[in-house]
Amino acid sequence: MEMARGSGVLLHISSLPGRFGIGNIGGPAREFVDFLADAGQRYWQFLPLGPTSAIAAYSPYMSFSAFAGNSLFIDLERLVGDGLVSGAVLAAAPEFSEYQVDFPKVVLFVEQILTQAFQEFSKSGSGNEFAEFRRREASWLTDYAFFMALRENNNFLPWYQWPAEIAGRGSEVYESWREKLAERIDFHCFCQYCFFSQWAELKRYANSRGVSLIGDIPIYVGHDSVDLWANPGCFRLDSATLTPTHVAGVPPDYFSATGQRWGNPLYRWQIGGEINHQLYDWWGERFRSMFRMADICRIDHFRGFESFWEIDFAEETAVNGRWGKGPGRAFFDDMAEHIGDLPIIAEDLGLITSEVDELRRALGFPGMKVLQFAFDSDEKNPYLPHNYRSDNSVVYTGTHDNDTTLGWFSGGQITDGARARVKRYLRNDGGEISRDFIRLALSSAARIAIFPMQDVLGFGNDCRMNLPGTVAGNWQWRCAPRFINGEVAGWLWDETSFYNRAERINKLAEL
Repeated sequence: MEMARGSGVLLHISSLPGRFGIGNIGGPAREFVDFLADAGQRYWQFLPLGPTSAIAAYSPYMSFSAFAGNSLFIDLERLVGDGLVSGAVLAAAPEFSEYQVDFPKVVLFVEQILTQAFQEFSKSGSGNEFAEFRRREASWLTDYAFFMALRENNNFLPWYQWPAEIAGRGSEVYESWREKLAERIDFHCFCQYCFFSQWAELKRYANSRGVSLIGDIPIYVGHDSVDLWANPGCFRLDSATLTPTHVAGVPPDYFSATGQRWGNPLYRWQIGGEINHQLYDWWGERFRSMFRMADICRIDHFRGFESFWEIDFAEETAVNGRWGKGPGRAFFDDMAEHIGDLPIIAEDLGLITSEVDELRRALGFPGMKVLQFAFDSDEKNPYLPHNYRSDNSVVYTGTHDNDTTLGWFSGGQITDGARARVKRYLRNDGGEISRDFIRLALSSAARIAIFPMQDVLGFGNDCRMNLPGTVAGNWQWRCAPRFINGEVAGWLWDETSFYNRAERINKLAEL
């Protein structure tokens, strides 16, 4: 698809309002689509949608599956409408905060409701639609549901701590456990059926209102994921122990003397000097899945397709890593040949070489510009709007990894010199820094301008979504319903239309 000039808002599903402690893809998501449409926004960007866990502090970038949806986002009220849950059960729900997600509390409640819904669903017969869903998504769903059932049966331990005959997927043991866990396997398939049925309706609704969805693909998957457990040939693993031989990260830089050791297993791009067809097939299915769910896909750490920092598994830091060669343009040419159009935004932040930039440009993928990065050097800073060389870019006031713009500008992470450059660039004292940055993004040559909802509302750093390098307190922020209102939509419409980015499509009848 052509990425039309426009603007949009970054807000994860978990941050939406909702009665049950976390946003969902039913009513709250539709209401947010209405807000975006009324505000003249063409795009809604969210974070990865996969299932998360306490082990990874509920980070959406460390999921059990590159394909599955997060069951916490299922619209529970829809289950009442489907006759699977009593309205009285939801009416008796505990009190939840409208400002933060209490993940353990939410997980416990949602699991109880989904279990009841599944039991009722099983009594009434699963139906042809459910059977068709399982058949259509079998390439990933069969392994995913079995994987999750096995995790439960093994005290939620990572798969590499399971008994060897299960971790290694021995055929006889594998099938016997599949029979023993059949009910839980069906349960996890049911949850995915609910998620994807509801998501399809949300996407149709968003598109009907002129709002395109921007999804997010982390380049790597977690060690404790069904993707690695079910497809070990795609990763660089020790064949005997299935332990990664090398893991991902980034080298030492200005921000960290030891670099960052992420720990994600690296891909086995080639076998015997030839492309790894199993890996390419897996990536092809991953892209197909994403483009069914979203209109555009942002690839996190795009530079890893050109070159990547590989660290021996035994190393505790990233210091002794080295650069490995990625698959480059040939990979994307192969994807395009088998999939078609690839509407991709390349996350090209951080240490970017000319080779990475040339790859992105050759593929025609827009890169990212972040205004919070624009004022820490001089007039040649590539994130300053006057240095954008073409409209083939997406400008952000900040991302999920940044502080809010107000928190950044008023906090200690910005130097006095940078703050002075901001004021000179804006020609004011920065008293409305969040709205000033939104105007700056809207007025730029970038094809798309995206603002976190926290910046639209002018919130401070107590509403930050994530602080890289930390674990506690991330991914919890929620937007209370009273803040998503007509006054804010009107202001955003006025600014967006002034810079010729707005498009208003009247609300259509229910699909």
